[in-house]
Amino acid sequence: MIELSDFSKPIRDPIWKHIWMNDELYAVTKTDSFMRLYNIKQLGPTELVYPGAGHTRAVHSIGVYNIALKMLNILLKKGADSWVSKEGSMSFLAAALLHDLGHFPFTHSLKELKLKEHEELTGELILKEPLRSVTAKTGAVPEQTAAIITGKCKEDSETVFFQKLLSGVLDPDKLDYLNRDAFYCGVPYGIQDTDFILSQLLPDKKNGIKIESKAILSVESILFSKYLMYKSVYWHKDVRIATAMMKKAIFTGLERAEFSPQDLYHQDDDGIFRLLEKSNYPEKKLAEDLRLGKIYRIIAEEAFQSDNHRHRNLEDLHKRLKAEEVLAEYFSNKTGSKIDGEDIIIDIPERISFESDLFIEDEKKIFSESSTVFSKEFIKTLVPSLRKIRIAVSDKIYKKVINLKQTTLPIF
Repeated sequence: MIELSDFSKPIRDPIWKHIWMNDELYAVTKTDSFMRLYNIKQLGPTELVYPGAGHTRAVHSIGVYNIALKMLNILLKKGADSWVSKEGSMSFLAAALLHDLGHFPFTHSLKELKLKEHEELTGELILKEPLRSVTAKTGAVPEQTAAIITGKCKEDSETVFFQKLLSGVLDPDKLDYLNRDAFYCGVPYGIQDTDFILSQLLPDKKNGIKIESKAILSVESILFSKYLMYKSVYWHKDVRIATAMMKKAIFTGLERAEFSPQDLYHQDDDGIFRLLEKSNYPEKKLAEDLRLGKIYRIIAEEAFQSDNHRHRNLEDLHKRLKAEEVLAEYFSNKTGSKIDGEDIIIDIPERISFESDLFIEDEKKIFSESSTVFSKEFIKTLVPSLRKIRIAVSDKIYKKVINLKQTTLPIF
């Protein structure tokens, strides 16, 4: 078991109050790589809609570490100490603290682009100096720390156990961001009874954790909170458009070879805006508008239909860009004014899942087949209610096109 007496360095946090570290883990938070996370907002442009949402990836990472420490000690007391080593435990705590190290601004909104996953970038940073040595001084094994984050580990190993703890329906990441994002956005939907949830966890060498049926309600609470946070915050219509503006600015910049993927990696918020600012292409205007808080205005909205081939085509960014050009030409013909493609945004949220394979010990079933309301059939009804195709335009052309009927738009 981890000796909590060794963790005597307090960090004050508005969500979890005192978070305890030892000197070696605290030193990790003072490295250049970790300090960069203080300059990356956790929710990107969301503060344009929820002004309190200016919290950073650094404070989130410290919160994830805090939950990981509590989770680890509970599981060790319940039998995980029979297969978990001290080095492995410290590698897990280091992984929890460093899991977002490879994030650059708007990472989650750029999943459709051919960029390295932030987990891969994190692993690379941990295995390079000076972070490698700083991580090793905590008692962690840098290679194991990186593997827990990237998932590149051998089956049936201690590392697999920790990797599943860090990534799952009841993982420390989710338990922090739901609570933290709700707190800073001023909405009640993400608040969880975290201490109770942690107390109900049982160690499972193969799958990380399992629960008994009395804890099903806690999992349902997390999944429903996730749904409500997506509906009200993460996929709020104006947050979606702001995110889509930045996505288009970056995507077109990459397509025009104005900058490379390597130029994006390890940037902070200011750095990515400076990168686009020194470039020379029309779509960089989207980032300039976003930095000034000028979010494009929505003129049309339609539920995404997976059986509609036009809708499916728009999931491809190249086809979406072409559709925006088609709309620009259509609006130009209808209004008699020259309208450019950079004045139009089409947004489609990515696919999302609310399924869980968490094992229910006393029912001997996975979560979605247990006595939960979150059956596979119920889950199928959630996602369509969230995914909306939206068309938004700049203020410059809004008054010219707003009266054109949605049913006449050529992309639906």
